[in-house]
Amino acid sequence: MRILATDIGFGYTKATDGRISQLFKSIVGEANPGQFAEAVLPSQLATPRHFEIDGNEVFVGELAESQSRGRSFTLDPGQFIQNYARTLGLAAIAPYAEHGEPLRLVTGLPVSFFRKHRDALTTQLQNRHAVTIVQPNGEREEKSIYIEKVRVIPQPFGSLFNLMLNDAGKAVQQRFVTEKIGVIDIGFRTADFAVSEKTKYSERGSLSTDSGMSVAFNAIAGALHEKSGTQIELYRLYEAVTRGTIKIRGSRYDITGLVQQAFQQLAARIAVEVNRLWADDWDIDCIVLTGGGGATLEPFLRPLLQGDVLAMPLDQDARLNNVAGYLKYGQHIWSS
Repeated sequence: MRILATDIGFGYTKATDGRISQLFKSIVGEANPGQFAEAVLPSQLATPRHFEIDGNEVFVGELAESQSRGRSFTLDPGQFIQNYARTLGLAAIAPYAEHGEPLRLVTGLPVSFFRKHRDALTTQLQNRHAVTIVQPNGEREEKSIYIEKVRVIPQPFGSLFNLMLNDAGKAVQQRFVTEKIGVIDIGFRTADFAVSEKTKYSERGSLSTDSGMSVAFNAIAGALHEKSGTQIELYRLYEAVTRGTIKIRGSRYDITGLVQQAFQQLAARIAVEVNRLWADDWDIDCIVLTGGGGATLEPFLRPLLQGDVLAMPLDQDARLNNVAGYLKYGQHIWSS
């Protein structure tokens, strides 16, 4: 029995086996000939991104973005669970799975989607799956991936478990066990707020809103559309936002000001939401700010929050905080 974790996000899908972690954009596309991908994108294929699942060949992540004629990406929760989650999840864990080996998998869902979609996601993943990994040179490796148990948890608790537990799943940071902790987890589609009081989940203080990073990206895309006449897909803005510039049809646009304004406005929106939600939870000991969006918005958001804000370590990729915590939680419940 082996334990794996995957965080199937609207922006990025992540996975880890405790030794190696990976992430890729949550894009699924039609598979084109492997030899073409090998010639054009050798540097991007260290981890497989070409799979056959249920008889259908697909590209995922950046390979789908660059090479697929038909590619799909959604921010709709129902469509995401029904049409994307299984493919992305299997693609993420396939490199770690041995043929026929029993696996136990921990994953998560945003707080407000948790009750509605938990059973559907469990049903999709907890099964035997025929998956073929296609290498850039065309070499094919067929695997039967047997996921015997799935545990789905509220997404923000992944970061809390990452702080609380060690790699063996044992509690080592007692403050997260004994204190009242608020978690703000900002992803691409949602901002998730959760309260843990001595590790017990507080329904009253937990909520998802639509204030994910896509709000800021939509604002940036809208401004660029006005300037250039071109509608930019949100997932194609990731690198441009980091660089502060984007080239559209031969013209380069400086988007530094747009990015700063969009992030400031989103941070203000999130601060209003969380301060209102936690108005009665004035006894929260500290607030954990996590997720890829949490790391990005931290300088804008921290001054607006009421309470002691504990940012995640700067030397870690904040996008992997939840999936790392999922794995530790799996060790906690299944390895004892």
